[in-house]
Amino acid sequence: VYKRQALGGAVHAASPGQSPWSSQINSKVRLVSGTIEEQGGPARYAGVHLRMDDGWKTYWRNPGDSGIPPTFDWSGSKNLKSVDVFYPVPHRFSDANGTAIGYDDEVVFPIRVTPEQADKPIQLSLTLDYGLCKDLCIPNSVDLKAVIPADLGRGDGRLIEQASARVPNPESATSLPRLGTITADFEGTEPTLEVEAVFAPGATNTDLFVTSADVLVPVPKALGPLKDGRQRFSVVFPTKDEADAIKGKPLTFTLVSDQGASETTLSRQE
Repeated sequence: VYKRQALGGAVHAASPGQSPWSSQINSKVRLVSGTIEEQGGPARYAGVHLRMDDGWKTYWRNPGDSGIPPTFDWSGSKNLKSVDVFYPVPHRFSDANGTAIGYDDEVVFPIRVTPEQADKPIQLSLTLDYGLCKDLCIPNSVDLKAVIPADLGRGDGRLIEQASARVPNPESATSLPRLGTITADFEGTEPTLEVEAVFAPGATNTDLFVTSADVLVPVPKALGPLKDGRQRFSVVFPTKDEADAIKGKPLTFTLVSDQGASETTLSRQE
């Protein structure tokens, strides 16, 4: 009896609820799926699993001083009522154009998928556009398809749970990190939003990122090291018009550290 040996680079059939890996420029990407236990009961999740070659990086929803944030187009899907895309905690890195925010090596974006009809499969059709950076930023676009059976079971639930554990929690008054005072000085030559963050005592790798669905927010700069659990950051806008553009717009503040991460959304009213 002769057996066919697997060869390097061979394409392996995807498991139920997955798409095959799609090779892109200096990266590869696939869809995975699984069932995760939540407070309301088991929920079906997908995951966008992106692996990058050594030295290459991709971007967060706010890419920083340069880059391309990922976009997820699910319009070709069937039996899909809604999708919620979650972003694991990113980190900042330097590139030729300043400071960028994103991921290197590997990232999984957890996706909560809600079907129109719970007893039928979800046919996912995703067009993913994302930027890849080393010395220059290269745009990538890939089409992925996967069918999530109604009775999928655990599937890739463990992989998605590991990624979900890195998604910031909603800010809580009883846990850390959380926002302290926020002050705005938009009348000077350098309009500035100054943010105080409260972290766990002795927290490490502390940082702050700010995003808006409406305007691009500059990358915050730390005004000093963590001291007594507190650290201040400044967001400096290039012009007063750009600072005024955030008035009434929701801003999401993402606080990160090795000890935990949180997010809260606020609007500047005046």
